[in-house]
Amino acid sequence: MAKIVGSIVTSHVPAIGRAIAGNLQNEPYWKPFFDAFPPIHRWLDEVKPDVAVVVYNDHGLNFFLDKMPTFSVGAAPEYRNADEGWGIPTLPPFTGDTELSWHLINQLVNKEFDLTTCQEMLVDHAFTLPLKLLWPQEGACPIKVVPVCINTVQFPIPSASRCYKLGEAIGEAISAWDSDARVVVIGTGGLSHQLDGERAGFINKPFDLQFMQSLVDKPKWATQYTVEQLVEHTGSQGIELLMWLAARATIKGDVRALQNTYHLPISNTAAGVMLLEPLA
Repeated sequence: MAKIVGSIVTSHVPAIGRAIAGNLQNEPYWKPFFDAFPPIHRWLDEVKPDVAVVVYNDHGLNFFLDKMPTFSVGAAPEYRNADEGWGIPTLPPFTGDTELSWHLINQLVNKEFDLTTCQEMLVDHAFTLPLKLLWPQEGACPIKVVPVCINTVQFPIPSASRCYKLGEAIGEAISAWDSDARVVVIGTGGLSHQLDGERAGFINKPFDLQFMQSLVDKPKWATQYTVEQLVEHTGSQGIELLMWLAARATIKGDVRALQNTYHLPISNTAAGVMLLEPLA
């Protein structure tokens, strides 16, 4: 059966892409964030995952406000991105793992998750930048991918509890997949930030740090909050922490944090990076 080798969660701010393109990784503004990744690169070289399930949110490249599914899963042979207007270089297509995609879709529907199945799908910076951070070499991403998209853009937004249950179901489905594949689950977004309105520039460091710690020792901690309460604590875009929560929930049981970095600000955003490895 397939095995989840770990979970990696990271911010996906578009400015990260410009920093990569401009070779700014060692600038003081960026260095604390980028310094989190060499240890993760070494870990990836050691565990050698075959496929990445990427839990992220679309910002209008594939889904717009007129059609915004709560949960969607890609089932395409490849995924392309496009110019979103951020000045980020367009990356080569990502190779999909259609066998795992359809397995996840069938398993999740059987567990009463109503999904949008995407046999064609554009992927934006929330998907492409984390993969570029994790596999920075030139050319196409070296492993196969399965996109899992959660709506955190337009209300109604799924609750933290529902996203946690989605992650649990994804983890169970991966473990039941008749394959010897090694799977890494990536959650992207956040942490606290608000880009507009009266609270533009809002960052809540104490809440961010408590949330990050909870992923290690009390993973259901954030499920006590409603979506509205999470927005109050983290800002309107900080609700992206739901992707981190779902990614963590794919691992059953205890984890250890092999990397845990918090840095602010990056483009008015609190940026975090964690590498979580199962203990069992």
